[in-house]
Amino acid sequence: MDLALIADRFGDKWTLLFGGAIIGALFGAFAQQSRFCLRAAAIEFSRGQIGGKMAIWLIVFSTAIAGTMLLTAQDLFTATEARQLASPQSLSGAAIGGLMFGTGMVLARGCSSRLLVLSATGNLRALLSGLVFAVVAQASLHGFLAPVRDALAAPLTTLSIGSNDLLVMSGISDQVAFSLVVTGLLLSLSLAAWRKIGLWKTIAAVSVGACIPLAWWFTSAMTAIAFEPVQLEALSFTGPSANTLMLFLSEPGSMIDFDVGLVPGVFIGAFLAALITGELELQGFEGGDSMRRYLAGAALMGFGGMLAGGCAVGAGVTGASIFALTAWVTLFAIWIAAATTDWIIDRKLAEHRARTRLVAGSIPQL
Repeated sequence: MDLALIADRFGDKWTLLFGGAIIGALFGAFAQQSRFCLRAAAIEFSRGQIGGKMAIWLIVFSTAIAGTMLLTAQDLFTATEARQLASPQSLSGAAIGGLMFGTGMVLARGCSSRLLVLSATGNLRALLSGLVFAVVAQASLHGFLAPVRDALAAPLTTLSIGSNDLLVMSGISDQVAFSLVVTGLLLSLSLAAWRKIGLWKTIAAVSVGACIPLAWWFTSAMTAIAFEPVQLEALSFTGPSANTLMLFLSEPGSMIDFDVGLVPGVFIGAFLAALITGELELQGFEGGDSMRRYLAGAALMGFGGMLAGGCAVGAGVTGASIFALTAWVTLFAIWIAAATTDWIIDRKLAEHRARTRLVAGSIPQL
C-alpha cells in the first residue's frame, strides 16, 4: 500500500480520517466478537478466577506489546517520538485518574471502548453513558473541569524522575523485554485453550491486539509523508471521544484527523459484526438506580481518563505497548480501583440485600 499516492489523491487529513475509520472498524468488529473488556477481566481476577475473560485481555495486551516491539525492531516506528515518551507526563494524574477510571468502569459496567462497542449492538445504556463520558472528557480537556484536572496533574510529573520510559529506567534490554512478552502471549494462548474460549474468539482477541501496532505504523508512516505535522498515536478513546463530540458542534471539515475517524469506525465495525452474527438487541435501563449508577460511572471515566492521559485502551494497552511508565501506573490503578469497587458496591451490596431478603422472609406475616 502506497500511502503517499493515497494522500496525494485525497489529502493528508482525509487519509488520516479514513485510516482511523478502517483501523477503528477492525477494532470494533473484533472487540465485539472477542468480548474484550478490561472490566470483566479485572472483576474475574479479583474474585479469584482466571478464566476466559482474563485470557482474552491478556492475549490483547501481550499481542499489542509484541507487535509494537516488532515494529520498532524493523525501524517502522520510533516509540520515543510518541507523546507519552516525548513530553512530560503526570504521575499524580496517572494514579488519581486511573483510580477514578477504574471505579467508573465498574459502575458503568464497561470501559469507554466497551461502551462504544455495546452501543453499536443496540445497548441504549451504553450509548447514553458513552455520550456522558464524551461530554465530561471534553469539559475536562477544554471546559470548566480543565483547571481541576491541571491542579491534580501538576504535583508530580515525569520531569522529577527524568524519564517516562520504563525499560530505560529499569535497565531491561529490548531483547529481554520481548522474550518476556512473547512468553506472556504463549501463556495467555494456553490459558485460552485451557478455558476453551474457542478458536474464533482467540483469533479475534489477537486481532484486537494487532490493531495497536497497526495504528502505530499508520500514523508513523503518515508523519513521514504529510505536509502538516501529524500526531504519532495509536488507539485511545478519551480524547478521540471528546474530539468526535466537538466535530458535530464545529464548522464542517475543521476537525478531520485520525481520532475523528476512529470512534465512528469502531461503532460501524461493532455494528456490522453484531448484525452478521445476529447479536443486535435493543436494551435499556432497568430503573432509576441503574441509570444513576451508569451515568456516575461514565462521568468518572470521562474525567479520570483525561486526567490519566488515557483510558483502559489508551493507557492500559496503547501506552503500555511502548512501556510508558505513566501508562503502567494508570493500568495498575485501574485494576486496583475496579477490584475495590466491585468488592464494595457489587459483592458486599449483593450480600447485604440477600441477608435483608432472608430476614424479611423469616418474619411472620400478621
